[in-house]
Amino acid sequence: MNNDSYKISVEVTPNYIEEQSKPEHEHFVFSYTVTIINEGDKPARLLTRHWVITDGQGEVQEVKGDGVVGEQPYLKPGEGFQYTSGTMMKTPNGSMAGSYQMIADDGFHFDADIPEFYLLSPTTLH
Repeated sequence: MNNDSYKISVEVTPNYIEEQSKPEHEHFVFSYTVTIINEGDKPARLLTRHWVITDGQGEVQEVKGDGVVGEQPYLKPGEGFQYTSGTMMKTPNGSMAGSYQMIADDGFHFDADIPEFYLLSPTTLH
């Protein structure tokens, strides 16, 4: 099997949402924009997601579910899909990582890794 046939790249850009955050109540809101690109040579559909969210105190929350933002995007080779979502934490910093579970047109199931990225509010810089 050629692993290049099943290659999905994932890039994430996080953003702190100051107007929705309430640091005095341990409520820090972040958005993140995800870009998913099929770099393989087989069309594939995103079936489910698995996120691991770790706050600044090491508390881990796992999120699993169908698709992303209510969709299960189908990506032909070279096609991409972008969406924005969000999360809330009790600490001003943390990280997220995970994977998307994909299925190619030939029935092959594979994971697309979401590389770890950091959620940082401006208050963590002081």
